Amino acid sequence: MTDSAASLARPTGPGAFDFLIGTWHVTNRRLREPLSGSGEWEEFPATANCRGTLFDGGANLDEIVFPTKDFSGLTLRLYDTERDEWSLTWVNNRIGRMSPSIVGRFGPNGVGEFHGEEIHQGASVRCRFIWSGITADSARWEQAFSRTGDGDWETNWIMDFRRTA
Repeated sequence: MTDSAASLARPTGPGAFDFLIGTWHVTNRRLREPLSGSGEWEEFPATANCRGTLFDGGANLDEIVFPTKDFSGLTLRLYDTERDEWSLTWVNNRIGRMSPSIVGRFGPNGVGEFHGEEIHQGASVRCRFIWSGITADSARWEQAFSRTGDGDWETNWIMDFRRTA
């Protein structure tokens, strides 16, 4: 099965995030100063661990540790059956407060797109997450910000996941 076929065969509702179950090496590329016009990126490692699925595939929780950044975080993902969409909520150990949820779904092409609001340098900005390239052993997550949400997206964080042996 090709990577493309693997993505197409994935569920879009409950179970859509089951691919994350397990332990992952994560390569992070993050824009040092989002929405500043700077093109300077930093790269750093992480390890992510998703311990399993909850609510028959309708919930998912993972923890990610950034050893060179001295922080960790977790993401709670919940599937809303009435709206047929997922909400993704992030918290890190530095702040200890849940961020606003980012909501969306996976399309028939296996790519997930999620939108919401984020606070960046004290101002509200539009935020977009994209999950793509999902196979048994790899996945990509991207975060982008926009001041308007009208197509002026600036990707500012990319995580490439590789399953551990």
